[in-house]
This record gives sequence, structure tokens and C-alpha cells, in this order.
Amino acid sequence: MTAGNNAPSETITLGLDFGTTNTVIAVADGNGIAEVMTFPKDDAIVSAYRSVLCFWQDGNKGHRNVESGPWAMDRFIADPHNCRFLQSFKSFAASKSFTDTPVYGKRFKFEDLLRTFLETLAERLGDRLPARGNKVIVGRPVIFAGHNPDEALAMARYEKALRDFGFTDIHYVYEPVAAAYFYAQKLTQSSTVLVADFGGGTSDFSIVNFEVGADGLTSTPLSQVGLGIAGDTFDYRIIDNVVSPKLGKKSNYKSFGKVLQIPNHYFANFARWNTLFLMNTPSTLRELHELASQAEQPEVLEHFIEMIEGDYGFELYRVVSDVKAGLSSAQTSELTFKAENFKIEAQIKRSDFESWIAEDMQAISTCVDNAVQNAGLSDKDIDRVFLTGGTSFVPAIKTLFSEQFEHAHVSSSNQFDSIATGLALIGQSNDIERWSVKF
Repeated sequence: MTAGNNAPSETITLGLDFGTTNTVIAVADGNGIAEVMTFPKDDAIVSAYRSVLCFWQDGNKGHRNVESGPWAMDRFIADPHNCRFLQSFKSFAASKSFTDTPVYGKRFKFEDLLRTFLETLAERLGDRLPARGNKVIVGRPVIFAGHNPDEALAMARYEKALRDFGFTDIHYVYEPVAAAYFYAQKLTQSSTVLVADFGGGTSDFSIVNFEVGADGLTSTPLSQVGLGIAGDTFDYRIIDNVVSPKLGKKSNYKSFGKVLQIPNHYFANFARWNTLFLMNTPSTLRELHELASQAEQPEVLEHFIEMIEGDYGFELYRVVSDVKAGLSSAQTSELTFKAENFKIEAQIKRSDFESWIAEDMQAISTCVDNAVQNAGLSDKDIDRVFLTGGTSFVPAIKTLFSEQFEHAHVSSSNQFDSIATGLALIGQSNDIERWSVKF
């Protein structure tokens, strides 16, 4: 399939899966064939494009440079102290409290960050990206991440960013519905399918009934639910229970003769990828230095400050991700993190990890129950369960679904392209409005 960035085509549709961790773009043609856009990088081909931005200034102080995806990661790793690295910024989409963030003299709203991300991604694709006037199907979570998410605000921000980028024919589809549509292409018999999509910021669930007949595949969406608990939440539990206590969490300081605990909000923000990068500000660091001067264990809090000032967030992210992946295949996993002036080491047991995420698992279980009930079904009515996303390989997740739907065929996939491909294929359907979420 070839595409040039010229006039729009009536037969070409784009599927855009902008994720908290990764972004994938797929293109489908009039023959119903979808292809995932790839990015040559060194000796590899990248299809899951990391949803990160890196800003920096060179010798010309008035010029602001920016990269995204794996190139942003390269820039940050090469020179972490002279750039601004943003990750998991999708988590701010529905946040009223997030208005903008300063980047080298300019304040970027969420829609500015998303537009900038798409522009840098498009530069890497060049002429391979179809014309922006083509129909684009954009995935969205059922429930946006964050406390008290404002769906209308998130969608308005999406719409502004996408139109400023140049898209004109935009449709929105729930991400798990797109994953279900992708999965259904392989069905050979009629089935009621539950899709569980575990992203970085949200977990979304969709139930769709697919009928395989002489005229092909027909479908009826039955329910969609979601919640703001996903892979980043599990990372939070590891940091909050293992890393933060070694950096001063629950330690004390003295003020006017009283012994007080270091305020926990610093550690709560530190343990979330999307708020960690907002902590490296003069005001926050000034507060922390003042607390360290009065702390009972000042050296521990100085290590916490070093983590923030040294922009070690991305390295910590990689370490925690490796630990979580390790616990999916073994009963223990080693956490080793090295900063310039200190080191954190810990052995983490799967049993401890599962106790930390127990409340999260209960919330996920309740959400799945709601999906089944909203569809007017019982557990035994589900024929197939499709788990997608890296977090679907967490043993507690796999056990939840295999036990609740023991009679169904349960499969897992870490395919990053299932949602984007499903979105592009939905764009080819004659009843696209049936799948779309009205904005």
C-alpha cells in the first residue's frame, strides 16, 4: 500500500491510536487491507512510536528544538540535564487543573503538546503519511485517566489539536471497540467477544456480538466501560512501596519545635509519570530544600531532590517497567537503580506486588462485571475474551479473566497495532457512524 501526502482519497482511511505509552498509525485502503505505519530507526523498524516529547535549546537561545518518539528518548538519554522530557502527557487530557506547562519560554497547553507530537511524528513519516484531508478514525478511552476526568474538556482538546494539525474528517471510536473489530477479523463462527484493553493510563472493556454469515461479518456493540487504573497505576504501586520509602516517604522534619511528617503529596506526584516531570520547578525544589534542612534524615531527602533535579524519571521508568515485566514470568524480580550519588536496590516478590495492587484488581473486576451486566448478559454468555496491552500479561490480570470466564476462550496479545488497525478498518465500513462516539 502506498500513500502520498497530496489530495485526499475516498478509499484511504487512517486509524490513529494515541496512547499514554505508545502511538500507532494504521492505513486501510478500499480493499479492506490495513497496514501499520513504520519508522526505520537504526537497525530496527518501529511501529509502536513512544508517546514522548523532548525539547531543548542549542547555542541559539531563541530557538526551541523538539523531537518525539524514540528520537526524543535518544536525545534525553544523551543529555538529560539540558532538555525537557515529557511522557504520559495523555493523562492530562481530561484534567481541569492542567492548563499548561512552560517549555523554554513558551507555555504549552495539552492541545499544543498533542499537535507538536503529531507534527514531529508526521515529519518522520514524510510522504508516506496520507493526505490530512482523508478520513481519520481516532481512538479514545471509554473513561479518561485522572481524578474526576472531564470528558468534554478532553474531547475539546483532542478536536483542537487534531484540526490544528490539519485533519478535517475526524471520527472517534472507543479503543476497546476498535480492538474488538480487529480481533473479529479472525473469527470463523459467531461469537460474543469481551475485549479488555490495558493501556498505560486506562483500562477499557468492550463487549460486541459478531455474526458470521454468508454475507460476511456483522456486529452489534453491546457495552463499553472503563476506568483510570492501568499499567501506570501498577508502576505507581511499585514506586510508592519500594522506591519512595528509600527517598524519605514517611520520614519526619522539625518545625517550630514540632515533629511533622514530610508531606506525602510530593511522593504521590513523584510516583506518577505524568506529574513527575512537573516537579522540577524552582518553587517545588525550594520547598524540598527547606524541608531537607529541617529533616531528621536530611541525606535521604537530598537523594529525593537529586532524583528530581537530575531528571532521573525516565531511567526510573525503565527500571520499574523491567521489574513489572520480570514479575510476570518469575516469583521475584530485582530492582536496581543508580543515580550519581546513591543507589536503590530491592528484591520484589510477586506476592507483595499482588498485595499492593489488590484494590486496583478489585476495581478492575467490578468494572468487568459492569460491562457484562450493561450488555444484559451473564459471564457464561461470553464466548471469547481478548486481552491486549502489556499489562494483560500480569499474572493477576490473566487469573482474573481465566477464572471468571472459565468456559470461554481467553487469549492475550501484546500487539500494539490491534487498536490502530481496528480503527482504520472501521473507517472502511459502511456504517461508521454506528461505531463512532459523538463529539
